[in-house]
Amino acid sequence: MTRQNYELSNDRIREQFEALRRDEPRRLKDRLNLSWSNWGFGMECLDDSAERLAEAGVTFIELHGNHYGADLGYRPAETLQTLGARGLRVAGICGMFAAENDLSSNSGIVRQNALDYLKRTIDFAQAVGAGYILVVPGAVGRPKPYDASEFDRSVETLRLVADRFVQAKVLAAIEPIRSAEVSFCHTIADAKHYIEAVDHPGVRHINGDVYHMSSEEAHLGLALLDAGGQLTNLHMADSNRCALGEGSLDLDTIIRALYLIGYNRPGCYVTPEPLGPGGDPYPAMHGRPDRKALKHLVSQTAAYFRQREQAVLES
Repeated sequence: MTRQNYELSNDRIREQFEALRRDEPRRLKDRLNLSWSNWGFGMECLDDSAERLAEAGVTFIELHGNHYGADLGYRPAETLQTLGARGLRVAGICGMFAAENDLSSNSGIVRQNALDYLKRTIDFAQAVGAGYILVVPGAVGRPKPYDASEFDRSVETLRLVADRFVQAKVLAAIEPIRSAEVSFCHTIADAKHYIEAVDHPGVRHINGDVYHMSSEEAHLGLALLDAGGQLTNLHMADSNRCALGEGSLDLDTIIRALYLIGYNRPGCYVTPEPLGPGGDPYPAMHGRPDRKALKHLVSQTAAYFRQREQAVLES
């Protein structure tokens, strides 16, 4: 039977991975860094979240970028103490960009909100040792464009704080999101184009998300190869946006692609973010969590990811 096109792409990635394992086995020595994005845990104290992650063997955390105002958000000293007690380190910050802090808005007041939010978030990221901040060029939840100039406004606005990323030694990681949720920047290629337009050393990296990529990319593995060294974080969930192993995601091909781009190095993270099937997951960000359900999400995902990683490396 003739192979399907996506299977042919999978085969090419497998062949490249097998060549890597044969010719440069030292590049497979270190394992991928497993993190977790905690904004989906909702209104839960950080100590409870840290305990859950530590029990599942997760050693990094991507913190909710919750500095929406001067009086809101995690405090650096308390955060480091809480995470340190559980053996966790901060991988990065999940920047949250909505209509109120949209980098591409046609309202100067809203763009200033986005700048102020980023300044607070960069300061916090530096204080807790975060390696990156996720940046979305346009508001999540606004798939309809303002006008033909939103890309240019976003580029110009982000450039105003780009120096701060360099000064803080924090990477700006641009996240492409599916077209059902944002009006532009939907693919890895779009993110690279946006980065080129900003044209600043503080904005050079990409945050991928396999859920969004499944809607927008022709092939997940090839898209990851295209992201290459610019990829610093990858959000993960299965095909149904549930725990890994509970859908039809081809996780093995993703793992092979990540090893091919040398992603098993410091500063690069695989960060599960299984937000569940259905529509808008963002209301849960400010709601009471279902602790039993979250425990299952974390334990199932972490265990399954490590099982598949080991299987890929031994196959």
